[in-house]
Amino acid sequence: MENQVKRVEILMEALPYIREFRGKSVVIKYGGAAMDQADLKETFALDVILLHLVGINPVIVHGGGPQIGALMKRLGKEPTFVGGMRVTDEETVEIVEMVLVGKINKEIVGLINHHGGKAVGLSGKDGTLLLARRRLHRLENGTAVDIGLVGEVERVNADPIRLLEERGYIPVIAPVGVGGGGETYNINADLVAGEIAAALGAEKLIHLTDVQGIQGKDGKLVSTLARKDAERLVKAGVIDGGMLPKVESSLRALEGGTAKAHIIDGRLPHAILLELFTREGIGTEIVL
Repeated sequence: MENQVKRVEILMEALPYIREFRGKSVVIKYGGAAMDQADLKETFALDVILLHLVGINPVIVHGGGPQIGALMKRLGKEPTFVGGMRVTDEETVEIVEMVLVGKINKEIVGLINHHGGKAVGLSGKDGTLLLARRRLHRLENGTAVDIGLVGEVERVNADPIRLLEERGYIPVIAPVGVGGGGETYNINADLVAGEIAAALGAEKLIHLTDVQGIQGKDGKLVSTLARKDAERLVKAGVIDGGMLPKVESSLRALEGGTAKAHIIDGRLPHAILLELFTREGIGTEIVL
């Protein structure tokens, strides 16, 4: 009997959060271990379905860097990087689109649908969802380098997302954009998630990562990080590498009207539910 009471108490703890977030969009950047490990894939799909069933509108944005690299090697093309960014010629962008749109996107959609959800896959080309322009990569010495068909979001057309939400579907978005001349751009998935969260005025942006969250100079988890402190940690080199676009994405979302942005550990089963429906939450919350 005691266990049953505890279960009800846990449900009741979630109630105010369900009430608060009902009818609102939550953008989830899906990647890392959560996207690679079979057991975590399943809990992710179930989390997303639960959110949808209680009236929250999850919007999934996914990456796929390692999978792109693996297919390039299988096709005999060696990936080239400049300052951590993939050099993307026309042949590479075709491979990127094949992997992100044709393979990973459909796997995620299939997984959610297999578990009883209603997901639909989109790329930035669908309904001109992501209008993009070429993004020059800035090296540490300040030099801007052209690394090919790597883009940044110029404009988000949120209509296709809203249409799917209104009809009870979960949008799953591949970070491939389209330029003014119809050319294809590979865009950093973290930055796409931030732009989509801003365009939707989402309640939350959640980045799933392979670390606890952002750590300070002392190596301890920072539970709340303001913009000025984030800028200080970037300058000090404490926030670097793959965490930089997640912080940039979070700040962009907040500037665009997203209520809250979080960077959490996707290796934890049901990480999304822990963040959304418990008092303590997990990971790092970014604030302006």
